Amino acid sequence: MNNSQMKEGLTFDDVLLIPQKSDIDSRKDINLSVNLHPQIKLKIPIVSSPMDTVTESEMAIAIARQGGLGIIHRFCSIEYQVKEVERVKRAENYFIENPICVNPEITLEKLLEISSDYNFQTFLVVDEKKKLIGLISKRDYFLEENLKKKIKYLMTPFEKLVVSYKKISLKEAKEIFKKYKIEKIPIIDKNRKVKGLVSLRDFQYSLNKKAARDKKGRLLVGATIGVRGDYLERAEELVKADVDVLCLDIAHGHLNKSLKVIREIKRKFNNIPLIAGNVATLEGARDLKRAGADIIKVGIGPGSACTTRIVTGAGVPQLTAIMMAKKGVGDNTPIIADGGCKNSGDIVKALAIGASVVMLGSLLAGTDESPGEIFNFKGKRVKMFRGMSSKEAYRNKIRITNDSPEYEPISEGINYGFIEYKGSVKEVLINLEKGIRSGFSYCGAKNLKELWKKAKFIKITDSGYKESQPHSVNFLD
Repeated sequence: MNNSQMKEGLTFDDVLLIPQKSDIDSRKDINLSVNLHPQIKLKIPIVSSPMDTVTESEMAIAIARQGGLGIIHRFCSIEYQVKEVERVKRAENYFIENPICVNPEITLEKLLEISSDYNFQTFLVVDEKKKLIGLISKRDYFLEENLKKKIKYLMTPFEKLVVSYKKISLKEAKEIFKKYKIEKIPIIDKNRKVKGLVSLRDFQYSLNKKAARDKKGRLLVGATIGVRGDYLERAEELVKADVDVLCLDIAHGHLNKSLKVIREIKRKFNNIPLIAGNVATLEGARDLKRAGADIIKVGIGPGSACTTRIVTGAGVPQLTAIMMAKKGVGDNTPIIADGGCKNSGDIVKALAIGASVVMLGSLLAGTDESPGEIFNFKGKRVKMFRGMSSKEAYRNKIRITNDSPEYEPISEGINYGFIEYKGSVKEVLINLEKGIRSGFSYCGAKNLKELWKKAKFIKITDSGYKESQPHSVNFLD
């Protein structure tokens, strides 16, 4: 290659956004919502990374409640991933269409197993003809010590339940809850067949207008698939579980195999939005779009736990990668900027250069809602964090899926890393949102489209970067 043809690549630390004249009176007036797809409307431009140390159901629930989107990782069995999706879809739902029903002959021990699987504590009890005969909740069994006792002796019988023979509105539910001092209203037909369930807890959640929800009022959730092995079966089961978006997630997404799988998934599940990646070039983004991807995921090697650029020598600095991908697909195809964001300022830069949302890993890891235990390491409370192209993550996936690959690729991620414990992810997201709003304000932008139009960048030197950091101050910590 002729050196004169070599392109320049920039990332977040190489630039700053130039402050613009603004008519924004209050940062709360800034609209951070984004339509990733007609079926996927977010209130904040943040998606959690599908890493096994970042996103399972607890994280997905928490981030959806704040207006973002969680993507469940695929480094687990199909059954486990499906169950995690179901947990999210059942976490908040004013009207539960398919409530979990149990047989009166099962033991309390079995009920507790089911409760653990679904993170749910109240169940409708039906007979062999699916006829409602009772309801059992935690208050019925939490003092019971005999785990072998059948739940028919613990449940509240049908005669003592308040039920409805038709679907009820929020207003009607509120009046019933208030009048009878109850927490659940089973919905049944004239033959007592279960048609749904209204829950006081979910009714209260429904008052949260910030949450990212589907058309039925349930929290949004996505899940990943690969391009080999069980990807089609996995996709089928996830769709059955009402996943809102599928994410074709591999390290190098600009492959003929990826394009083939995209076409296959879109033929079979055309009504399900599809994220595909990762790419870092104009051509890569364009080809994924042409194959049928609805949303393009951009980032080769910028992640904090990723070593792709060191191991392979391949990659594009993230700011340039986003800009090139945007040129490849235009304004009407959303881009997810995956990796490289260390703070809210980086998020604003990623959005300003053309991304619709950012995907975060390390910024959300180490929280209460991320998978894994908190433990002490060198005097600090930490949680484990590793790259999904690491050797340990790869071998864990092989062990779980019983796959027998002919070739084990070299590790392109950190095997054993640690993130300092951060507490609740809600607080992390609130602070990130505040920073993003401030960034929009400095650009004079009231929404994402205005940011794309108004944002102006200035390239900075190493001295400019150093000047941007806290300096000339002695810190107490």
